[in-house]
Amino acid sequence: MSFDEVYEKELSFQTDRRKATVEFIKIVSDLWYDKSIELVLFRNQLIDRNVSEILNLHEYAGEFVQKPISIFDSVEIAQAIKTLDFPPAKLDIGKLTYEYHLEDNQYPDAVSFVSHKLKDANNHKNIQPKDVVLYGFGRIGRLLARELMSRTGKGNQMRLRAIVTRGAINQTILEKRASLLQYDSVHGDFPGTVGIDVENNALIINGTTVHIISANQPEDVDYTQYGIEDALVIDNTGAFRDKEALSRHLVKGASQVLLTAPGKGVPNIVHGVNHLENDPKDMNIFSAASCTTNAITPVLKAVEDSLGVVQGHLETIHAYTNDQNLVDNMHKKYRRGRAAALNMVITETGAGKAVSKALPSFEGKLTSNAIRVPVPNGSLAILKLELEKPTSKDGLNSIMKKYALEGDLVEQIKYSLNNELVSSDIVGSSAPSIFDSNATIVTADGRNAVLYVWYDNEYGYSHQVIRLAKYISNVRRYTYY
Repeated sequence: MSFDEVYEKELSFQTDRRKATVEFIKIVSDLWYDKSIELVLFRNQLIDRNVSEILNLHEYAGEFVQKPISIFDSVEIAQAIKTLDFPPAKLDIGKLTYEYHLEDNQYPDAVSFVSHKLKDANNHKNIQPKDVVLYGFGRIGRLLARELMSRTGKGNQMRLRAIVTRGAINQTILEKRASLLQYDSVHGDFPGTVGIDVENNALIINGTTVHIISANQPEDVDYTQYGIEDALVIDNTGAFRDKEALSRHLVKGASQVLLTAPGKGVPNIVHGVNHLENDPKDMNIFSAASCTTNAITPVLKAVEDSLGVVQGHLETIHAYTNDQNLVDNMHKKYRRGRAAALNMVITETGAGKAVSKALPSFEGKLTSNAIRVPVPNGSLAILKLELEKPTSKDGLNSIMKKYALEGDLVEQIKYSLNNELVSSDIVGSSAPSIFDSNATIVTADGRNAVLYVWYDNEYGYSHQVIRLAKYISNVRRYTYY
């Protein structure tokens, strides 16, 4: 075969792949908007992805399971899911496709395979939609708004109804709020529409009204005036940190509170690790802990359960935050007053101690510190651990890969194969922990290890908040990972 013939054959194949991907995108959209069934590919979101992004995700999936994951196979499985009658669900088509390859001789066709694999789906309970109020509209608040509105679908899970801010509300303020939601220097443009309704003090996000409420304190709000009932209030201001202060959010129309920071006197929950230990029927105030705690705790649980940890140290190389100064100025904390974009700044982190709130076995085992560095987002946790059982680099990586592929932490741990990984690459990752397999270090005796865990301290953390919010709101769908 000549070079020209090979090239023409390659072009033809790429055309077929891209046409199949277009069909796949349509099925993904139809399932989501018609049936509230969300397809993901090894926990990577597929809704609103373009052709090239979908194909790249399939390449990653194939490398991850070390077996080709073809777009043509994904189309076949997706069509089978569409053919069958399932309740609202979140299904990992990567896992299904992988298993179909392994078990294809057991089933006459993809429909029979999918029907068997998802046979428990119809036993899942009906979901009552939950009203959500965002108290505060900063970095985390706006990302939560983006995700909640992008994933509304038919609206049978979480419904963003209002955002509470301080100060006057007028046309200029609404325009500024809308602009901050629409455009973001780190995360790019919001893939939707944002307008304002001056008369009703509201943002119109993807055609849906979200009220902007002005309040200087939680007690000033009556949510029922806006048609809001039994709402979950997500406090991302950081102004209220203990149970007594957070209880002030429980006003008319609000029944639950979730803090997006470490809390005192309330359960600090890392979803996937200890959320099932805290029953929403027995309590109504929760903390989603910190971004760093959410990054390291899933990895530490995997190591603890598999090898045991004697002791260790956490050093987090953290992006600068709004708490720091743009230029040198007064600050209540040491060093944080120095210009954030010009300096590496040593500061403290409570993440080492906070781990024990989710994993009690780590009480007193971890020391911790932080270095704020001149990047606006994207952080790196370095864990130096003394292990109870000896292992090797390959052995430790195999453990982490297993946890990323199956079990209770598949949403939390992403296993990176990329030996060129840098901080900007992980911006936009929905997993709170990106395990850098190529950076793992294990000593010759196998007793000491150094693990590198990347995390998008804004986006990845926001997804953990939403996962926890769905759990405490009792709107989790049937899932297959």
